Amino acid sequence: MRLFSILAAGCALATAMPAAADHHMNQTSGGQDTMPTMDVTAGQRMAATLLHTRRAEDQSRDEWRHPAETLAFFEVEPGMTVVDYMPAGGWYTRVLVPYLGEEGRYVGLTPDPAAADNERFGEYFGALPGRFEEARGGWNLDGAPVSVYASQDIPDAMKGTADRVLVFREMHNLLRSGVMYTELTRMRDLLKDDGMLGIVQHRAKADAPASYTTGANGYLRQEDVIALVEAHGFELVGMSDINANPKDSADHEGGVWQLPPSLSGENEALRSVGESDRMTLLFRKRA
Repeated sequence: MRLFSILAAGCALATAMPAAADHHMNQTSGGQDTMPTMDVTAGQRMAATLLHTRRAEDQSRDEWRHPAETLAFFEVEPGMTVVDYMPAGGWYTRVLVPYLGEEGRYVGLTPDPAAADNERFGEYFGALPGRFEEARGGWNLDGAPVSVYASQDIPDAMKGTADRVLVFREMHNLLRSGVMYTELTRMRDLLKDDGMLGIVQHRAKADAPASYTTGANGYLRQEDVIALVEAHGFELVGMSDINANPKDSADHEGGVWQLPPSLSGENEALRSVGESDRMTLLFRKRA
């Protein structure tokens, strides 16, 4: 059944989103609903990527992270130059590199340690490039050439060359570490004039108190994320509930890490909730 469902999803994405997922529509800033599309070749490549044996352990997260639908919404296509911001354990790296293909380019980007407003985050950010390089040596990925940079080391020649910058579940870390201005500015510099920024982020309730949405709990209010990103030179062009999870109360005492996959509080009752409720937002670089 899983093989059939993934192949079906890849074929469906070749023309339009599956009918079963029509509540995941893209709502543009103009208020009209549109459906993300993916051409036949891209849909087949995505299906093959998601089914590859190297993703055997990753596939359990697909039902919560919806990689095919999410990348279609972000209009990511083979051959693009895509920046994956703070790729962490490489879950999306293992999708993007084979999907982008040899004609594309994958750039893993990590924050500038000197921009952090506390030593703990500075040390953490400083270690990320080496940790990522060490980990990816065992993945045996074929596809797009891979580059890894800390944001302070971006070559001038790369500025203005990226089709997309993608930030998966990391906006809270930018906020709580104090690096948001530095990092969003550098992301914008990397993008082409028509380039776009895609964000998936743990979503707090709209009326969540400010004391809970500082970033320390992982959850941010959607309206706050939109306002912050737009203030840094972007305009919102679409939002989606592809990664929504209405079962998540988004108010856990120990933050988002009490949910799977972390289950940090060892609260088995939360296992059935699944992963967090998430906003999915698409922005365009503003002239």
